[in-house]
Amino acid sequence: MTGIGASDDALAGSLGRLDRLGDLIDVTLAGLVTGFHERPGPLPAGGPDGVERRVETAITRLLPERGTGAEEALRLFAHITAAESTDPAHPGCVGHLHCPPLAVAAAADVIASVLNPSMDSWDQAPVASILESRLIAELSELAGYRPTEATGVFTTGGTESNLMGLLLAREHCMAERFGVDATADGLPAAAGQARIFTSEQSHFSVQRAAALIGLGERSVVSIPTDEHNQMDVGALRSALARPGIVPLAVVATAGTTDFGAIDPVARIAELTSELGVWLHVDAAYGGALLFSDRLAGLLDGIERADSIAMDLHKFGWQPVAAGVFLARQRETLKPLARNVAYLNPTDDEEAGYISLLHRSLRTTRRPDVIKVAATFRALGRAGIGALIEACHELAQQAAAIIAAQPRLELDAEPVLSTVVFRYRTDDPADSDRVNAALRRNLLHEGVAVVGRAEHPHGVRLKLTILNPAIRVEDLSQLIARVVAAGLACSQHVDEAVS
Repeated sequence: MTGIGASDDALAGSLGRLDRLGDLIDVTLAGLVTGFHERPGPLPAGGPDGVERRVETAITRLLPERGTGAEEALRLFAHITAAESTDPAHPGCVGHLHCPPLAVAAAADVIASVLNPSMDSWDQAPVASILESRLIAELSELAGYRPTEATGVFTTGGTESNLMGLLLAREHCMAERFGVDATADGLPAAAGQARIFTSEQSHFSVQRAAALIGLGERSVVSIPTDEHNQMDVGALRSALARPGIVPLAVVATAGTTDFGAIDPVARIAELTSELGVWLHVDAAYGGALLFSDRLAGLLDGIERADSIAMDLHKFGWQPVAAGVFLARQRETLKPLARNVAYLNPTDDEEAGYISLLHRSLRTTRRPDVIKVAATFRALGRAGIGALIEACHELAQQAAAIIAAQPRLELDAEPVLSTVVFRYRTDDPADSDRVNAALRRNLLHEGVAVVGRAEHPHGVRLKLTILNPAIRVEDLSQLIARVVAAGLACSQHVDEAVS
């Protein structure tokens, strides 16, 4: 090989060069460190134009005619990625449901990358297949399911898990109501009456899933929320009783994106059980409260759901992706079952070579269970629970700081780790413009990532605290920056008007 190192095409597995992998990891880590030091805060300064300009200067071609060698490529990409990315571990990064991964989880992810198992057949992922089945059983038990009856699978996140829940709800409804196997035969004409009910603050993936399962986004009925941002159960009961419709599923949310609100799952479960309607709980954000003895009660009733979505790349400190889908009864996953000769022939499965292909919407699938299992083993349920409780307490402290600041207005006491508020302007007519602009100013300067929430009364700002290492003084400094940015934007608005 001319122009590159002789071992740049070395494999990473057992017949490859693990010493070479170790050397390259050292180069990568060194590049990350130098890149980290270039950022002014949690993200690069200069906005989209500044990032694009610097990346184009550093990397002229991604596919050169001749390679530059592994060391140069890794050093360059580690450096530029660290310098020009958003770092969720920085205390000023509190804008999204985007957690900083634990070191143990990131290290365990290397195991999956080196061996590269694929979860679509047993002979590609023997140990990972066992680990996933066992961890799904333990998570099912944590949720209150009977592990001998329940099942589940790792997913890419809440969007895929919500799609799975509503797909299975569709199959259940079509079979129970119309005697139709919709997977095999398609939807009957009467399916046009099917409706999915969810709160007006639920995740947009519910509408997306309704479209993908053939019902259309208009099949989703938005139920009003109360003053606590929770689904109004009385309004839900009335909506379910409307003549001429077929209730297909109710989607309760345990941790809304904007407010972290948790719908009254136990009361909703009473209603869906009474009417024989599938209940799916989108607990992508709040499901991890099950790890906390102090906070698990907020999820009372989740054990009665037919299916649950959880995201461990939110409140679980895992590298993306680490979604989990749980089903209370394993037979409900039968519509996903497939046997193909090149992956999981029936005679192999009868001989004990059980594939997880039956559980997933995907074929090739990464073994995300490895990093999760390593983290759980390292920290235990109590350790994960302590991190969740720390973030919950930090949110309470952030809310107190905001409430004490005359220039800020707190919208509600935090339920999980989300704090919603706004900057007060002297002229209420300027409120939306100033709050939207101050957030962008912070992004442009690279000093803070603050989220945005849509509120019935206008634009709101949002802190989503998923970093248990943040200090109270970090929060105070961040909130002071929000106030300063608000003052600057208000002055700019006043000057533009005058």
